[in-house]
Amino acid sequence: MAANAFEMRSPGNEYPHLWKHWIGSTKRFPHNMKITKIYTDDLGDSFFQDIEIPLVEQGAIGFLSENIAVTNLQIRKVRADYDYDFHCAPQRQYIVLLDGGVEIETSRGERRKFQAGEILLVEDTFGKGHRTKNLQKRERTSLFIHI
Repeated sequence: MAANAFEMRSPGNEYPHLWKHWIGSTKRFPHNMKITKIYTDDLGDSFFQDIEIPLVEQGAIGFLSENIAVTNLQIRKVRADYDYDFHCAPQRQYIVLLDGGVEIETSRGERRKFQAGEILLVEDTFGKGHRTKNLQKRERTSLFIHI
């Protein structure tokens, strides 16, 4: 059990089974899935962190990660003028951008742009949150995968 709430949310601690071959190693897996995590520190500020999920060769079917437990899946479409002021994620979730891009701003003012096909791990369920807006003035579709 984590000693405090920050330790539970600190990078890498939440998925020890995925990181057992990764943390503390200088060896890189030949195939990784790169995703961006948005998390909150003890002061309530939100941050980005680049992480990689190891993928292991499984023969003819390709490279797979270990199983990741999820609870629900939602499909979301937003209007072309989507510009959502600072907010917290309603739950820990992966967001898969299916079409269109977004710009996300952390509470510290760092901004990043994400395009269709990218995956975000959103964990800032409390604190100051993040801001999100469409890059293009068109409807955008994404998947919310609750964890």
